[in-house]
Amino acid sequence: MKLVGIAGTVEDKSYNKILLQFIANHFSRLVDIEILGIEDIPMFDQDNDQTNSGAIQYLNRKISGADGVIIATPEHNHTITAALKSVIEWLSFKVHPFSNKPVMIVGASYYEQGSSRAQLNLRQILEAPGVNAIVFPGNEFLLANVKEAFDDNGNLKDDKTTAFLESTLQKFLKFVKVINTMDQASGGNDDAADSEDLNATGKISTTIEDVDMAADDWVEKAAEKVHAVDGNTYVKLDRGLLTVDQLNYFLNSMPIELTYADSNNQFIYYNKMTDTKKMLAPRRPGQVGDPLSLVHPKRAIKGVKHVIHALRTGKTDIVKMPVPGNGPDKYIMHYYKAMHNEKGEYVGINEFVVDLMPTIKWYLSKTGQKLVSDPNAKVDASTGASANDSESDSSADAQTGASSNDEPEEPSTATEGGSDATTGASES
Repeated sequence: MKLVGIAGTVEDKSYNKILLQFIANHFSRLVDIEILGIEDIPMFDQDNDQTNSGAIQYLNRKISGADGVIIATPEHNHTITAALKSVIEWLSFKVHPFSNKPVMIVGASYYEQGSSRAQLNLRQILEAPGVNAIVFPGNEFLLANVKEAFDDNGNLKDDKTTAFLESTLQKFLKFVKVINTMDQASGGNDDAADSEDLNATGKISTTIEDVDMAADDWVEKAAEKVHAVDGNTYVKLDRGLLTVDQLNYFLNSMPIELTYADSNNQFIYYNKMTDTKKMLAPRRPGQVGDPLSLVHPKRAIKGVKHVIHALRTGKTDIVKMPVPGNGPDKYIMHYYKAMHNEKGEYVGINEFVVDLMPTIKWYLSKTGQKLVSDPNAKVDASTGASANDSESDSSADAQTGASSNDEPEEPSTATEGGSDATTGASES
């Protein structure tokens, strides 16, 4: 089981941070606890939406991917701190990682009350509509007279206090297991996935503003706007130095089809194959720059949101999806891989599409082996997918790259000559 801990303060020296660190260290045999900081979270201002900033998305991803949360709150004027309140405001504005998430509240203060009023205030906030956390009832842990509570190594001095804290934590772990079991039985948290903005109305550090995303010449206009380099201009990569032309030659010669959708859900790149008519998942040049809502049929939108949300929140690192209609001569797979920067923050999706059959046939010819049907295998006749491909939400009818739209009432989102590649996406 994995929990995350949040201390509701931005102060460098905080007894609530010390308390959380003690819980994580002393009870590591019971549970894995990762402590998250809130120092980089700006004050909440809905007129200056920072939802897609790295700091907020990092918290969103970590909380969403955790089994439960422990919040250690100080008490300021009988309430929680402004910093903690602002964090919860951001995480209940357009993203909702606390929804149906088990939360345990602890707190430390200088005085006898042990942050009791702040804990009550925090409980009310967490249970408010829009936040919808499931707060662990009873068994409050209130650490009073905190200046005398810890030794020089950050350990609680009183054995009875430590024993009570362990008892409370063990009860919370049982609570987490029950809540998450119920949540899985009911099909998971649909509300959280529905918050994915496929219209790409947000703004990230690489968003090119004042250029119409839906314009067929978005690439040319956006390149002019940011003075993008091209031709024989060199680009320094992590481990290489290539001209823009060389980079294009390299990517376009790949034996797999690549698509990049950024963390704002904007389709910003595909490797333009030499013969686009033979592409496994056809794209049109005019689609680059479109929000993902324009490059999927309406019936796939819900599934697209589920796939993106699973990748964004760390529920899975990759989604694998066989294309409908696979048979003895082809087996086309779509893979959706979450991408992260050096800080571990989600930065988008690398979709790669490949026909596995040429590799399989080459292997069989070189080894003298052959494929034999397994009479006990359970395979979906429409996709060729085995039961092992169906470990995730069966409602995730999705693809995150730009492929054909078979709905004639929206011809602007159709691609050239391709069949719709959506199917029940599975996670592994």
